[in-house]
Amino acid sequence: MNILILGSGGREHALAWKIGQSPRLKKLYIAPGNSGTALHGTNVDITVDDFDRIGSFALSNQVDMIVVGPEDPLVKGIADYFAENESLKGITVIGPSKKAAMLEGSKDFAKAFMLRHHIPTARHKSVTFRQVTEGIRFMDTLKPPYVLKADGLAAGKGVMILNNINDAREELHTMLQGKFGEAGKTVVIEQHLTGIEMSVFVITDGKSYKILPSAKDYKRVGEGDTGPNTGGMGAVSPVPFADDVFMLRVIDRIINPTITGLQQEDISYKGFIFFGLINCDGEPYVIEYNARLGDPESEVILPRISSDFVDLLEGVATGTLEDKKIEIDRRFASTVMITSGGYPGSYDKGKEITGISDTSGSIIFHAGSKIENGKIVTSGGRVIAVTSYGKSMREALDTSYRNAANIDFENKYYRKDIGFDL
Repeated sequence: MNILILGSGGREHALAWKIGQSPRLKKLYIAPGNSGTALHGTNVDITVDDFDRIGSFALSNQVDMIVVGPEDPLVKGIADYFAENESLKGITVIGPSKKAAMLEGSKDFAKAFMLRHHIPTARHKSVTFRQVTEGIRFMDTLKPPYVLKADGLAAGKGVMILNNINDAREELHTMLQGKFGEAGKTVVIEQHLTGIEMSVFVITDGKSYKILPSAKDYKRVGEGDTGPNTGGMGAVSPVPFADDVFMLRVIDRIINPTITGLQQEDISYKGFIFFGLINCDGEPYVIEYNARLGDPESEVILPRISSDFVDLLEGVATGTLEDKKIEIDRRFASTVMITSGGYPGSYDKGKEITGISDTSGSIIFHAGSKIENGKIVTSGGRVIAVTSYGKSMREALDTSYRNAANIDFENKYYRKDIGFDL
């Protein structure tokens, strides 16, 4: 089987690493990829939203399956593009339809879906610029802190959490006046839920599903979860508090109603569903849906899948996922993300990365790197994910930190407290 992965980050390197282990694989391509994905397949210089070029490449290289990493092409409708094109519809896209991807592409759509299907989530109200007075009235019914979310995709930067009601009112006006462009023309005001967050992932063929390993990532740049949000500074798997009792509640109250709701609304969904959850005194609530695997969660959950991952993907393609088996490694896995100094603000690129060959006992996933003049250099804010196994979370983290210290580039930075709250 010839497979094309779309994307260029640590998630896509983890996918390439895992898919590359399958005996079913013949050729692997990654568009556009990075210096790490090139170790497992052939990088292709095509952007993830250039559907015409992706389609032409898939045809000319006899690609059987496309695995979509990031959310942008899903929300823009790549699955529909292939399904509606006579010459391309034989190529399987692992990713939901454009309508289904609205679970991530529109927070307003996702909240309405959850209400229709009685899926537990925070109290909320969606407002446009003309409804700003209603939004402020709703905000006055809430206790601080106040959560404001741009409805659309805002590159992970569209969520604001403010402790002061006057600051929240001002921020609501700022967002609705264009702070996040089209993504913020509607703003979702949310009740702030108190608890510990985690991520649950499933793969589905639209009828049945398999639960992948759980994970917890760390979004804030500073230790102790301080500072601005990032794309993720590290992750651990499994999540210690997600025991059988908690996961049964997640299945009964969240996963099953979501899959059933999609079927009832005749929404085609073939791919991954990422449930961003919060544990409030043992009760799971949905913070958000994502229509793809997470990053850096992929770097800890994919190494814990010990069975053939391509077998699961084939189950999605053929509608036979119910008959497939998934085996999970019982060890802990941790990843520590090494970033460019200044991230998530401005940062320099092109810094030579050294010391990767000096690591042992970890899997090194490239997130923002490229090969330039024969050297591996930084090309993004999140640069390298260091993933390790351990009999305990602490053992896995110790190995990741030991190897993170060996990898070097100018102004590197990483959090030294991943897993601190568990």
